[in-house]
Amino acid sequence: MTEIDQTELDKLVKISQPARRALRGAGITTLEQLAEWSKRELLGLHGLGPKALPELNAALSAKGMSFKP
Repeated sequence: MTEIDQTELDKLVKISQPARRALRGAGITTLEQLAEWSKRELLGLHGLGPKALPELNAALSAKGMSFKP
């Protein structure tokens, strides 16, 4: 993956490649887009498992954001 191919989330969060592909496939490339999803909805994405949630949550929290309830 080149620098140009990286999304905002790729730069901020260390998660597995399958989780990254799941987010990109759902059109989630920014923290703002991520905040529009609940944890339950995210876990429904193929390739994104519970190990990714703490990393995603930390990135959101650092910007004063959170998952959709």
